[in-house]
Amino acid sequence: MKHQLVTVLSCALLLLSGMSRAEPPAGAAYLDGQQCKTALILAHGRGKHPTWKVVEPLRTGVHAQLGYHTLSLQMPNADKHWKKYADDFPGAYRTIEEAIRFLREERGVTKIYLMGHSMGSRMASAFIAQHRAQAVAGLIIAGCRNSGDAPLACDENIHQVRIPVLDIWGGGDEKDTDAARDRHTYVSGIYKQEAIPGANHRFDGHEAEFVAAVVAWLKTQESGALITTSQND
Repeated sequence: MKHQLVTVLSCALLLLSGMSRAEPPAGAAYLDGQQCKTALILAHGRGKHPTWKVVEPLRTGVHAQLGYHTLSLQMPNADKHWKKYADDFPGAYRTIEEAIRFLREERGVTKIYLMGHSMGSRMASAFIAQHRAQAVAGLIIAGCRNSGDAPLACDENIHQVRIPVLDIWGGGDEKDTDAARDRHTYVSGIYKQEAIPGANHRFDGHEAEFVAAVVAWLKTQESGALITTSQND
């Protein structure tokens, strides 16, 4: 009887353990990095999806060239004015937290980079600004704009970020270029700005250059070549 009780309890514990396993956020597109301990989480732009332009070539390119786990998230994507997306930021934060938990608990990842494009870059930068306890190694913002009140304004979010940042945009897009120019004062040993000449907001026709720039920055981070102190200290 005692042996049966122990067996039942053991099975119950295994069941509870299985129920508590972290899962990828719903709708996410995941590429398994196998034994690699580094991952890139990606957040698409307004009204889009995890395999849309910008995030799709980057998630596949980083996986192929660096072997990272890549997890492209289904972010809030309602068909509405961009200013109304401020209401969706708490939900976006929860999705990013789910992604981090999955990668750490289920895939054994120890280093995570977070990337966002357009509205996704606003959400990613706001997440880092408001969740400093989260162990994210670096932030990539692509086509991030400064318009709107907090948490929509990228420049306001970046002011509170204390980790390495790659601020990248299409040099052929006037709005993105103007926004990046306003953030130029943040440039430092851990804050890099890079324009992709001639590219538009979506990097159409310049995907290879965009991916190459991000991969190069990630390699630099992995080599430890950048200063690791805050640009705002």
